Amino acid sequence: MKIEIEYCVPCGYLDRAIEAQRALLTTFGGAVDSVALVTGDKGVFTFRADGDVIYSKPDEFDITQIVESVKARLAA
Repeated sequence: MKIEIEYCVPCGYLDRAIEAQRALLTTFGGAVDSVALVTGDKGVFTFRADGDVIYSKPDEFDITQIVESVKARLAA
């Protein structure tokens, strides 16, 4: 599974994106192919798993829910 975290550079979401990347890599290690950071703008903060959106701002950001979503996809 490939996970992408697209974040708004001008909005300053880099730190949050890095924290989320670290949480996903720590939790899933070698079970995922990659957790890539993708630069964006216009307020974007979106997580994709194999191209499917699993989180997108303005929904409330909850890393635990994102981790659970990835876990469910890996189990399927």
